Amino acid sequence: MSSINKYNNDSSKSGGDISDAFASMAGVQAGQLPPRFTELKNRLVSSPAVRESMLDTWKEVLEGVNAVTETIRQKGGSMIPQIPYDAIASGSLTPQQIQELKTVGTVIVKGAVPQQEALQWKARIQEYAKENKDLARGFPVENPQVWEFYHSKSQMEARTHPNVLGTQAFLLKQWHASDNTEVDLDTPLCYFDRLRIRFPGDAKFALGPHIDGGSVERWEDPTYWQCFQKLLTPQWKEHDPFDATNRIGAIMDMYKGQGACNVFRPWQGWLSMSTTRANEGTLQVFPNVLLSSAYWVLRPFFKPSQSLQQLGGDKDKYLAFENWSQLDLDSPNFPNSVPGRGQELNLDSHPHLDLARTMTSLPLVEPGDQVYWHCDVIHAVESRNAGTGDSSVMYIPAVPLTVNKCVHDLLFLFVSILC
Repeated sequence: MSSINKYNNDSSKSGGDISDAFASMAGVQAGQLPPRFTELKNRLVSSPAVRESMLDTWKEVLEGVNAVTETIRQKGGSMIPQIPYDAIASGSLTPQQIQELKTVGTVIVKGAVPQQEALQWKARIQEYAKENKDLARGFPVENPQVWEFYHSKSQMEARTHPNVLGTQAFLLKQWHASDNTEVDLDTPLCYFDRLRIRFPGDAKFALGPHIDGGSVERWEDPTYWQCFQKLLTPQWKEHDPFDATNRIGAIMDMYKGQGACNVFRPWQGWLSMSTTRANEGTLQVFPNVLLSSAYWVLRPFFKPSQSLQQLGGDKDKYLAFENWSQLDLDSPNFPNSVPGRGQELNLDSHPHLDLARTMTSLPLVEPGDQVYWHCDVIHAVESRNAGTGDSSVMYIPAVPLTVNKCVHDLLFLFVSILC
């Protein structure tokens, strides 16, 4: 399956907006999956050794999640590393700083672009939107704030800014791959993404906790699954989130979702065009890659013996390992996974993560700052911009040179020439 679809990029998708990528924003319910997903679960854990050890692994992961969620609740946004761009350019970051950003999976890079330059980019975009208001699309439709703009002059200048590319080159080098993997992690490429200018008081663009890069594909596509399969074993702590070997051929868009993407984006990212603080419509992240990944990968294989209601609302008893020690191999349940949409998470589907209190808002970001987060990081957008100014960013992920990306760019260029 992977070899057939390896370089497949469907250029025939109709235009939409960001809501198409997520079931919650599109008004789609996460219904029961077909019976073949029961077979899939049993196939993934067909090894007697894996089945015997899974319960111990699950217990260890729950203990780890419990500890890290308490730390997150106490430390909040101070857990998110902030580094000056000059430290990247000079190569003066310490091994401890690099390890911290890899553990957390999120980093704020300060001062890569002069503030005035970033503000000028925003002003030009606003003028561009005004001039093209009858043609431009965005979300929400009646008052767009997430614009379907991809190649405005401001965006092109931001993507090709030497300090942006320098930041991305540094971040891509934190990844590695086997020698025969078709990827060049030393060469960042431009990825055409949208932008956001979120007005004060907005509560429409309320994008809850999610992970990009598909949903059920992580378990269903054999190559994609190889990225995560160690998390089911006693060696789960050896899982390497920065190994790109099997990510290059992974199919992240098996169902050709309208808002889905099949390009490997190791680091999602954006460049700020505003001064934004917590509670002002900014990004939120779960600041631990390994433990959150281990939890959501294992979650479909376990279920509670008693519901929260059956336990009289006692949350501690409900979340206790003893109540979650039952294997779930007889149902097709993959919590909140909707084919063709991004993987969303909430308090019901992934209760141990305590997302209401652990989704951590970024501290202060200013125009010209960059923010990047690992492709497996759970992230969200604050439900409301309670500030007095706009919360504005250009989405600019760090993407390496791959055959898949080259095909994508050539098709994009060909279509652009025809149009």
